[in-house]
Amino acid sequence: MKKKWYLKGILMLTVILLVFSGLKTFKSIAKQNTRITVYLAGDSTVANYARNRAPRAGWGQMLPQMFDEQIIVKNEAVPGRSTKSFINEGRLRRILNQIHKGDYLLIQFGHNDEKSYDPSRYTSPATSYQHYLKEYIDGARNKGAIPILVTPVERRNFSTDGKALSTHGQYPDAMKEVGRKENVPVIDLTSKSMALYQQLGPEKTKKLFLFLNAGEHPNYPGGVQDPIHFQEKGAREIAKMIVEGIAGLNLPLQKHILKNGGN
Repeated sequence: MKKKWYLKGILMLTVILLVFSGLKTFKSIAKQNTRITVYLAGDSTVANYARNRAPRAGWGQMLPQMFDEQIIVKNEAVPGRSTKSFINEGRLRRILNQIHKGDYLLIQFGHNDEKSYDPSRYTSPATSYQHYLKEYIDGARNKGAIPILVTPVERRNFSTDGKALSTHGQYPDAMKEVGRKENVPVIDLTSKSMALYQQLGPEKTKKLFLFLNAGEHPNYPGGVQDPIHFQEKGAREIAKMIVEGIAGLNLPLQKHILKNGGN
């Protein structure tokens, strides 16, 4: 009799454990299914970099630490690309093959669209630049995803009297015009970044950009003075501007922003 009750007890415990395990698995699957992916399309100022390029970093590299675990950031940005070359290389198509309803596509281009000497990348701000941006917008919307335009982050450029200078010409305004016409949210990263540079001034901004003395870092033994690309500190500051911009747009994504900015 005791053996019979013992076996029944083992059986009941096994059933309970299986049910509990099944519930955990179900909850895990449900949690994965509710996760949102934020895709990034952009250039070298957005891209991820390997350790042998440290401390160089793009703002997209820092973005995952700004969100909770429900957000997946897929950084598809590639150095040297423009709106045009990114599409022509099939990189937008690859994003659109993966993106789902409720996901986001952040789009930052301009640095390489400006290169009039290179027909494979150059776009006119009044015509082809806007045309290509619309391809990103339409592609995302056709998949039920939410596009967000991000005006190009400013380069480090100061006048002799210490005034931060614009370097992107008509491209930021051209992007904002597309945003108005297509009713697409826009983060004005151009203005936000320039305001920060003006606040810090010529010397302190070097701590944001890839300015290193000879022998200061093993990856750059001869030193480097790069007014376009960021050190990790600078990339993190720009990423904070992105999440501030998202919060300002009052999008559902904002509820997943970590209060401490991932610090």
